[in-house]
Amino acid sequence: MKYNFSRRRMLQVASGGVAAAALSTPAILRAQGAFPNRPINVVVPFDTGGYNDRLARAFAPFLQAELGQPLTIINRGGAGALLGHLFFMQQPVDGYTILCTSAAPYLPLNILTQDANFAVEDFHMVNLPSQDYTLLATSAGSEFEDINAVIARLQEDPGGLSIGIQAASADLVNLSILCDTNDIAFDDLRLVTYDGGGPARNAVAGGVVDIGLVGGEGFLPLREQVRPLLTFDTRQRDDWDGAIVTDVMGDDPAFVVGSQRGWGMHAALQEADPEAFQILTDAIEAASKNPDAIEALTTQQLATDWYGPEESNRMLAATSDVMEQYLHLLQGQ
Repeated sequence: MKYNFSRRRMLQVASGGVAAAALSTPAILRAQGAFPNRPINVVVPFDTGGYNDRLARAFAPFLQAELGQPLTIINRGGAGALLGHLFFMQQPVDGYTILCTSAAPYLPLNILTQDANFAVEDFHMVNLPSQDYTLLATSAGSEFEDINAVIARLQEDPGGLSIGIQAASADLVNLSILCDTNDIAFDDLRLVTYDGGGPARNAVAGGVVDIGLVGGEGFLPLREQVRPLLTFDTRQRDDWDGAIVTDVMGDDPAFVVGSQRGWGMHAALQEADPEAFQILTDAIEAASKNPDAIEALTTQQLATDWYGPEESNRMLAATSDVMEQYLHLLQGQ
């Protein structure tokens, strides 16, 4: 599905609350014929309505104001983002096609479990503002007050608790790492698998399972119905109470970050057209730091943090390395 942000549509969005500053004269001015001199496609390898789709559409007016060209959003969902990633890689390396995706876990999953004919290094992530995380939680009325009580129960009887989780997920890898670190027999756990994060979260909130491990950002609407026990990050996130990984897994824990969502380009563009590569990078950075963009995205509960290319690609590579170590789990073996 294509969504073309024409100037008329930009004005409609502005009248709905997006600041008019986003429609001002482009911040990056170039001579006629220089890049970009025609619309730019944004490939979203998911169907409409999901986080990446909403991020692309909310961010587009601000990015196109920087570039001075309309953005056409193209949804190519299917096969766990593989179809969209393949479509993106098939496009000319000229800067006129960029990507808005959940780089992790989907790029590593495409490569490790679906034999994709590309590598993580073929993608250059300019910024991954959304860094989701696994949250281990229980229902608000649960007997478990903290993660130590859960660990003690699982050490004593690994099958004594029902654990809600998605199969072949970053959450499953994190559960395995937690077990390895705390001498819990992973193979003896009683796992209740769900096809999506929503059903798994509802099972936790409703007490259908004793505990669950699911992406933490999706738990936010259920905040009053759940009790957070462990955030798989080295810092507290979204004002959740409870422990963080360093509390139960040591000072330098290995864990998988949840969905790392944001903006990417063909890595080959840096050599093929350094000027276009830099223009796109600068435009994404400028739009990301635009106060009006930050306000607009925050209102829609979309991430706005600027990590930049070096940190974004480092985080993706680190996640890919950990996932490769636990390939047997991702393959269901």
